[in-house]
Amino acid sequence: MLRTIRRAAALVTLALLAGCTTTAPAPDATSSPAGATSSATTAAAEPATIRIASLKGPTTMGMVRLMADAEAGETTHDYQVTMYGTADEVVPLVVQGEVDIALVPANLAAVLYNRTEGAVQVAAINTLGVLYVVETGETISSVADLAGRTVYSTGKGTSPEYVLNHILTENGLDPATDLTVEFRSEATELAVLLAEADDAVAVLPQPYVTIVQSQNPEVRVALSLTDEWDTISPESGLVTGVLLVRRDFAEANDAALADFLTDYQASTAWTNENVPEAAELVAGYGIVPAAPIAEKAIPLSNITFIDGEKMRSTLGGYLEVLFAANPESVGGALPGDDFYR
Repeated sequence: MLRTIRRAAALVTLALLAGCTTTAPAPDATSSPAGATSSATTAAAEPATIRIASLKGPTTMGMVRLMADAEAGETTHDYQVTMYGTADEVVPLVVQGEVDIALVPANLAAVLYNRTEGAVQVAAINTLGVLYVVETGETISSVADLAGRTVYSTGKGTSPEYVLNHILTENGLDPATDLTVEFRSEATELAVLLAEADDAVAVLPQPYVTIVQSQNPEVRVALSLTDEWDTISPESGLVTGVLLVRRDFAEANDAALADFLTDYQASTAWTNENVPEAAELVAGYGIVPAAPIAEKAIPLSNITFIDGEKMRSTLGGYLEVLFAANPESVGGALPGDDFYR
């Protein structure tokens, strides 16, 4: 009976998170705090339409203030934001020039740079480590405890897979033989798996950790992959997401891009500094099912804005670790200096 109840709760969560490939609806936004977005009053650029693809999660959580202001007509530029469920949906949009800016996993940015012969650049880091090992039990207290287990995860071919492999390898485990890693396309699928099993282990990002725990209190955080990364690779940082811009768009719209970056940075700061209000917007845009869940998830999601030299050193160090572990994880070669805007 308990397992049936858990499954029903997980399926409710799945239903609430459906529809992630549509343009986000506008919730009722409160008035912008002073400086929340700057382009409405200070931009020198001519108004431009900027097409933005984002993923349903922390990167978009940091952008909700900007989205609400844009939809209320309070920004100089027309920011057209569409959320997607997986990075695979965003890749062809970037390659075919159908979006101007994309918020994508850090290693995917490097892959796209190599695939497009340098047609894209990274303008900022927007999310640091958000991955956690969770379980419905009390059996995992170290990476070594994953030996012999089946671990469910999302993100095959993107950051979650390579981060997990690096951490496993550096802890003496062969990802191919010492455990079984089964990938699912959506984090919501893992919610169902965790609900059905009494001893399931999964790698989940925020805010899905908080969502799953709200539906099934028996799910506990066993390991922070950010902490595990810092232990084995202290010279680099665990970078989850970055802001990618097409080079031709950036060169043709330098002032408008500068406005967007200013607005986006202010939006991420507003999300971190006004958590209850930001949680209402996050829930209103359907990123999580309810504001109380968003309020718990935001402080754990490492939403940030890092550009310039700090971006270059943090992201560069992260990509070097991935390249050493598997060159294909970054597209076969480390990006050149022109990768960093």
